[in-house]
Amino acid sequence: MPAKKSEAEIRAGLPALMPRLWRYGLVLSGDPAQAQDLAQATALRALERAAQFAPGTRLDRWCFSILVSIWKNDLRARKTRIGNGEVVVEEAGLIDNSPAVEVNILANRVLSLTNQLPEGQRMAIFLVYVEGHSYAEAAAQMEIPIGTVMSRLANGRKRLKQAMGEDGT
Repeated sequence: MPAKKSEAEIRAGLPALMPRLWRYGLVLSGDPAQAQDLAQATALRALERAAQFAPGTRLDRWCFSILVSIWKNDLRARKTRIGNGEVVVEEAGLIDNSPAVEVNILANRVLSLTNQLPEGQRMAIFLVYVEGHSYAEAAAQMEIPIGTVMSRLANGRKRLKQAMGEDGT
């Protein structure tokens, strides 16, 4: 019976979670088509392994872990990375389409600079600042110590600050 309850919760939560899974896949792969494949593979694996999901826990975090696992397995299998982690700003869904042009320009610049960071820093920034994970949750997602997450965030912020100029503009 718990597996059926888990599967029902997963089926109910997946449609709303798919855009976030796609966006995370895009951050990892840099390729919209591969991001879509990662999101779909994550949804399929989540349904296949519904018995492993604890009802009432965070479905998004569980699915993010699945997505990272699929991504790492794919990297190991292909030994090649498509797109060098570049994210097309317009496709990432992170730009505010309001009339505030300055906000869009700044967001575009920050995202472009973030895409130039090493993968570990880019993943840490995405998980903590975009997805709102705690340092401990990001560390668990990335399978690294919490201190390494903190270091990657600090180094990433430092590099972004330097790239944007001392005053942040």
